[in-house]
Amino acid sequence: TQVKYFDDLIFEKTDYNIELLEKGNYENCSFRNCNFNEADLKSVNFTDCSFEECNLSMAKLIETQMNNLSFINCKMLGLKFEHCNPFLFSVNFESCQLNLSSFYKLKLKKIKFSNCTLHEVDFTEADLSEASFVNCDLHGATFEYCTLTKADFRTAVNFAIHPETNKIAKARFSRQNLEGLLLKYDINIEQ
Repeated sequence: TQVKYFDDLIFEKTDYNIELLEKGNYENCSFRNCNFNEADLKSVNFTDCSFEECNLSMAKLIETQMNNLSFINCKMLGLKFEHCNPFLFSVNFESCQLNLSSFYKLKLKKIKFSNCTLHEVDFTEADLSEASFVNCDLHGATFEYCTLTKADFRTAVNFAIHPETNKIAKARFSRQNLEGLLLKYDINIEQ
């Protein structure tokens, strides 16, 4: 079967639970106010696309290609990003809800999370070198055996990162959130 190409298109207010997203390659496309809740995005290739005000919660991402994607004001609960095709995987998030999602073992160098809610997100064994978490809430997020070299947590809140089990050289923190590095020691930090 021949692969379909979709280039420079805008998709608006489409419910992909009712109307299935055609398999193929989407380049420079915009998805606005679309519902991908539990949608099957298996083997769909997205390159240089943006998603705004979309619900992608529990979408199936098996071998989905995500190359240079931006997500803005999206609801993205319970996504398993590690099921995506790892080749050229590159995503950024602004004002998104990513609770209960997983980035297990992914290479996420220079990824940007801005004003996002990341409760209970699994970053185990991810490479987050030079990642930035600007004004992000990381309550219950798991950072185990991660590379956090030069990552920026200065405005992040509610994280717990154990220096012994993560590479944190040159990572950036603010005085206000240093306690996120000390939680495991069960010490009291007075203001």
